[in-house]
Amino acid sequence: MTERPPIWFYYGAGRLADLAEYARVVLQPEFYNAAELSYLAGRGAQTLGYLSLSEDQGPPAPWQRRERNPDWGGAYVHVEHPQWVEHVVGKARAALDAGFAGLFLDQLNVELTFPEDVPHLLTLIAAIRNEAKPAYLLANRGFGMLPRLAELVDGVLFESFSARWTDDGYAPWPPDVLEFHAQIAEQLLQLQVDLYALDYADSPGLTDFAVRRARQFGMHCAVSDRALSRV
Repeated sequence: MTERPPIWFYYGAGRLADLAEYARVVLQPEFYNAAELSYLAGRGAQTLGYLSLSEDQGPPAPWQRRERNPDWGGAYVHVEHPQWVEHVVGKARAALDAGFAGLFLDQLNVELTFPEDVPHLLTLIAAIRNEAKPAYLLANRGFGMLPRLAELVDGVLFESFSARWTDDGYAPWPPDVLEFHAQIAEQLLQLQVDLYALDYADSPGLTDFAVRRARQFGMHCAVSDRALSRV
């Protein structure tokens, strides 16, 4: 019997039979109901609900900053705003109550945008951890919060470890970035967390490069497109 792949990331809807082939799947909570989540759980697939911690795609709200993410258009937020904390922790609880087995914590790289928010983001993650116990928490990057972050989550994803999407398609990172990422990966190997990579590619050669390189650093690599529309 073939061992099922460890993880997949899918931001579409449906495709239950395909998703059930994975040990762990990251999904958008609004696209799946309790019955669908129960179906996946019954077939041994652990479901993780997506949760953004430092950006808001919703309507104008008091926690939003004026600045927006140039790639996706979401508003950056004041992470420490009490209403934002309440909003995010509430969404975490709602996802778990709906049947998700854990959470995928995204938009953690505040050290690149608002470094003063790093301690506030750690406080928010700790609040989610407290609310979600014993659910599985997977953090996307968040390297500016290491090693404390590793004490609050069960796994760390290195998104775009080897390959990336660009205005002209998909490509490997240049050598200096690959070396920098390798240094971070070496640090991650010292932590007591599950390690994964997510890369973006549209050719067998680039896909193989990403998978092989992740394996060298103890990571299973999922390779998809920019919209995470493949299953």
